[in-house]
Amino acid sequence: MDEGVFTLGEIASALGAELKGDAQARISGLATLQAAGPGQISFLANPSYTRYLAETRAGAVIVAPGSYEQCPPTNVLLLDNPYLGYARLSHWFDPAPVQAPGIHSSAIVAASASVPASASIGPLAVIEAGAVLGEGVVVGAGSIVGARCRIGAGSRLHARVTLAHEVVLGARCHILSGAVIGSDGFGFANEKGAWHRIAQLGRVVLGDDVEVGANTTIDRGALDDTLIGNGVKLDNLIQIAHNVSIGDHSAMAAFVGIAGSTKIGRYCVFGGASGVAGHVRIADKVHLTGMTMVTGDIEEPGVYSSGTSSDTSKRWRKNAVRFRQLDEMARKLKQLEKKLEG
Repeated sequence: MDEGVFTLGEIASALGAELKGDAQARISGLATLQAAGPGQISFLANPSYTRYLAETRAGAVIVAPGSYEQCPPTNVLLLDNPYLGYARLSHWFDPAPVQAPGIHSSAIVAASASVPASASIGPLAVIEAGAVLGEGVVVGAGSIVGARCRIGAGSRLHARVTLAHEVVLGARCHILSGAVIGSDGFGFANEKGAWHRIAQLGRVVLGDDVEVGANTTIDRGALDDTLIGNGVKLDNLIQIAHNVSIGDHSAMAAFVGIAGSTKIGRYCVFGGASGVAGHVRIADKVHLTGMTMVTGDIEEPGVYSSGTSSDTSKRWRKNAVRFRQLDEMARKLKQLEKKLEG
């Protein structure tokens, strides 16, 4: 079999899917239902794309058992979670280059750093004193691993990632370009209008299988550590302030901002541009829809929203005026209720 080409039998076996069709059919790529050709495999995860099943030219399609009857006369893989099947299969066809072990000649590695032979250190990367890298770690071009950092086996830093001193990454973490982990938190004491900087003495500790998006920042703790649990997924352009704790397997979309000392539970999902005030506690399994602002504790799991949706400017302005009148209207309503009770 050619490199990068697999049989449907191999794919079905790896995914644990039931194959309806030719086990020897050759698959060399992955594509959408609309774009896939005869040598590619596609998938149906969102019911709104069902209309494309009838016209797809894909050599095979991954679908849930309930969608089988709507498939064209082609090869079909039945899987309860087609999207998970797609996620796993995507790595088979990933064109990203595989970094060879070794230290580039332009990299700077401190004599006291521990770098195993299986690690890959890219051009112009810097590994500072006392840093310890696990087996198979990849440090991309121009990245900086600060003094006394610890990086678990199989973790990868893309180009231009910065880890400040004493940051801890678990195993198999994935840090995208421009991320800064362990920068100083926003800590200042005020005296007669003048701000005095507070040294940030804590660390940032990431668990295993954490993903941090491009240009996301995670501040080090002021005294205790900032903690990111196992399996947490952070999108691009997120700000995590000092001493925040995020529970295992939570996920946050782009532009989320978490203020200092907030404690977030496990399995939480925060929509894009949502924000959480400081010193707030959020229970497990809380889902914030996009642009939600949380200013107090959330003690029960569930879906939470705030703000208003878009409307025509004319109608939105009228409603904004009425919103400012709500307090006065509520007082008048209570007065009317008391009169009626009397």
